[in-house]
Amino acid sequence: MKKALIIGVTGQDGSYLAEFLLSKGYEVHGIIRRASTFNTERINHLYEDTHADGIKFFLHYGDLADGEQISSIIYNIKPDEIYHLGAQSHVRVSFDLAEYTGNITALGTTRILETIRRSNNNIKFYHAASSEMFGAALPPQNEETIFKPRSPYACAKVYGFWMTKNYREGYNMFASNGILFNHESPRRGETFVTRKITRAVAAILAKKQKHLYLGNLTAKRDWGYSPEYVEIIWEILQQDTGDDFVLGTGKASSVKEFMEQAFAYAGLDWKEYVKIDKRYFRPTEVESLISDTAKINEKLNWQPKIIFSDLVKIMIDADMRAVGLDPIGQGDEILKNKFPNRWWRTD
Repeated sequence: MKKALIIGVTGQDGSYLAEFLLSKGYEVHGIIRRASTFNTERINHLYEDTHADGIKFFLHYGDLADGEQISSIIYNIKPDEIYHLGAQSHVRVSFDLAEYTGNITALGTTRILETIRRSNNNIKFYHAASSEMFGAALPPQNEETIFKPRSPYACAKVYGFWMTKNYREGYNMFASNGILFNHESPRRGETFVTRKITRAVAAILAKKQKHLYLGNLTAKRDWGYSPEYVEIIWEILQQDTGDDFVLGTGKASSVKEFMEQAFAYAGLDWKEYVKIDKRYFRPTEVESLISDTAKINEKLNWQPKIIFSDLVKIMIDADMRAVGLDPIGQGDEILKNKFPNRWWRTD
């Protein structure tokens, strides 16, 4: 039985990855931050009573700011694979918490790498890099594109990327970077723009919200579906050697297009509900991120099943269900047709 450690297990990708690895027969360990309230809603359905026999999912308290704590967890678990998905990952918030973002998102990666180097070079390490690292670089962007980060978050991710690459080359470690373009799902955090839109549409339909406040509508992103991306994260660590991969759909749509499709799917006129709030604009904006996925298509034979319009419907259906409404249903049908043997729980 392989043993995996997921750092950031309570996040969107971490929760899907835990489900996927459990379906593969792994023993899965996740690191969560200690808080006065529970923050495990995305993984509660995976949790079992630790007093029972045959448990394969375990949670440990830890913090990327505490290197000794992280080291102790890794030494005690002795995982075969480490998936580093933890970060202060909200781009807009990183402008307000620049130092904290650097400590957690950048230096946190170094703390993990250094522990692996000192303990067992046979541990396979995955670092969740980000398309935000490309910033102002002209699209499409691939593994050879020069980074031009436009936020503290992106700068921190660039640091983590290069540290991962340097440890791979300097110490012959299996250390891979996944440069994932935007990937969404019903488990996306509620302050991220896609989920903010789909939650608002559902709340408006349920008469629980009157308006939706957004920032820059012209920014274009390459949007995919998180469960699909989680499978490729795993594939990256099943290769013979570490490497760096760009992962996306190769197509981009604007925030405005996402918003328009979301409201239209629900039969609403977005102009009656959407307002612009300058507080949601970034000091430095990233205008267009579009992936060039030639490398991962060739080496891992990967093509996405969920396209942009599918994603919008899947998320709207889930958020309608969350507020007590019957979903429109097209999103649910898409999942049934394209993933008949789905391994994840539909939210």
